[in-house]
Amino acid sequence: MSLKGMYEMKLSEYAKKNNVTYRTAWNHWKSGKLEATQLASGTIVVGAAHKKDYELRVVIYTRVSSSDNKANLDTQADRLVTYCMAKGYKIDRIIKEVGSGVNDTRAKLQNLLNSDDYDIIVIEHKDRLTRFGFNYIKTLLEKNEKKIDVVNAVDNDRDDLMQDFISIITSFCARVYGQRRTRRKTEKLIRQLENDNVLQD
Repeated sequence: MSLKGMYEMKLSEYAKKNNVTYRTAWNHWKSGKLEATQLASGTIVVGAAHKKDYELRVVIYTRVSSSDNKANLDTQADRLVTYCMAKGYKIDRIIKEVGSGVNDTRAKLQNLLNSDDYDIIVIEHKDRLTRFGFNYIKTLLEKNEKKIDVVNAVDNDRDDLMQDFISIITSFCARVYGQRRTRRKTEKLIRQLENDNVLQD
């Protein structure tokens, strides 16, 4: 079993994660098949001898919904670089992408998720990665021994959220009314929502 990029965990956690019994994991450790360390308390810790923070390969991912907010990509990146430096992370590369958070065909994000040359993805907010399905992505990455580091659990970027909201409305209007009338229907619906104070803070 590969331990590349593994974080410290108790032997019992390791066994559960890899769908083996505790006894099997213990036997692997005793036979030298599994690198682990036994603490003075008797607890066996897997991954203690593996990568430290400064050895982990980190990718910074930034996103905005429209080209109007493109300047925000640089400020996002600057904040995340500062964060990574404070954490002692080794920054491998910085990815900047313009696209809706509800768009599941973003080329740069797809390339990142398909690659295997990093240990951690650092993002400012969960919504920067995706508006929906974050936990699915997180689960699949963890299965491949990767991690998502979310710097700020609260996202208050209302402009970016509005752009994604408009994308959703446009998509559904296209299905209901057809491509030709989509823009007009979308604009009408947004004005109605604004008049009803649905989009107000």
